[in-house]
Amino acid sequence: MKLLVINAGSSSVKYQLYDMTDESVLAKGLVERIGMDSSILTHKPTGKEEVTEVSEILEHTTAIRKVLDKLIDKECGVLASVDEIQAVGHRVVHGGEVFKGSALVTGEVKSEIRRLFDLAPLHNPPAVLGITAAEKNMPGVPQVVAFDTAFHQTMEEKVFLYPIPKVLYKKHHVRRYGAHGTSHEYVSKVAAEYLDRPLEDLKIITCHIGNGGSLTAVKGGVSMDTSMGLTPLEGLMMGTRSGDLDPAVVTFVMNKEELSLSEVNSMLNKHSGLLAISGSSSDMRDITDGMAEGDPNATLAFEMYEYRLRKYIGSYAAAMDGVDVIVFTAGIGENSVVVREKVCENLTYLGVEVDPELNKIRSGEPRRISTPNSKVEVLVIPTNEELMIARDTYRIVQENQ
Repeated sequence: MKLLVINAGSSSVKYQLYDMTDESVLAKGLVERIGMDSSILTHKPTGKEEVTEVSEILEHTTAIRKVLDKLIDKECGVLASVDEIQAVGHRVVHGGEVFKGSALVTGEVKSEIRRLFDLAPLHNPPAVLGITAAEKNMPGVPQVVAFDTAFHQTMEEKVFLYPIPKVLYKKHHVRRYGAHGTSHEYVSKVAAEYLDRPLEDLKIITCHIGNGGSLTAVKGGVSMDTSMGLTPLEGLMMGTRSGDLDPAVVTFVMNKEELSLSEVNSMLNKHSGLLAISGSSSDMRDITDGMAEGDPNATLAFEMYEYRLRKYIGSYAAAMDGVDVIVFTAGIGENSVVVREKVCENLTYLGVEVDPELNKIRSGEPRRISTPNSKVEVLVIPTNEELMIARDTYRIVQENQ
């Protein structure tokens, strides 16, 4: 089966085409600046040169059509016909409490995703645009949605509830949902396979850290706790997001600075985190460069980031009564030698011991960076959310044939 995985943003569409006979990627690409007359489509067929096209793409239906045109193009295509695509999988950020796993798209499913717009106003509406665009371009082809929140639906009530009036949960579903679930699930499974140990026997802390970031305590293969909350703002200090802070800070700053709700929301989501403390960048590469050059603001930003990350690892080790494996993944987790080094050198109380030379290796493959004497396995595993979506799509379509 050949299937297309789509990740639709408000002005972009990422895509990968899979052949599920061997889970190989036939082509992948990105449509950017949708809604403009200078939209950019970058298409990379496996084994062929990357091609770029600039044209007017005003909405998602046209974007998907142009992607399909590239997939069957005589020069850069990989398919003889669009009819070869037998299913489409979509990434959707928020599935609320309804979706505990991926689902076949129906009218009812789309209505439920729309109902959740308030919980993910920046992410769920574009997802629906992507679904609708795919349906228009490939009528009759089964569509499947995979939710970032689904993996975390195994959390117990004592974990996902906030200590606020329970009526707010009953009326407005205010609770912890988490995010990056597809990534946390993927790397935890790969960790067990890499170590050749049963997933159900392992206590794993997965660190998905990029510009956004979250940690998850995975016990016996299920999510026990995760750092993001009702929204992706809670938890770790991130590139431009504050992460955890005293809730009273919001009302205090709004009063002192005479900020509106939208202004303070923008401050916490777009102007905080590494960017706010360093005063120059939200990119960890710039932060570590600045730290090496002696920039005190970059140094402080790094130290705050590392401290908060390490504190969460410690709390999840306590929550699970121990930890067998720590996994680093996503942009910072996979690529920042210094972040992994500094975090792990302060986890000696857990018996963590990292090999400095192994930590420096960049391979693009799952690898161990801990020493043979380490009581906790420390792994670096490249995440692959698209493959997880492809696998779920394949399974669900097979089950519904």
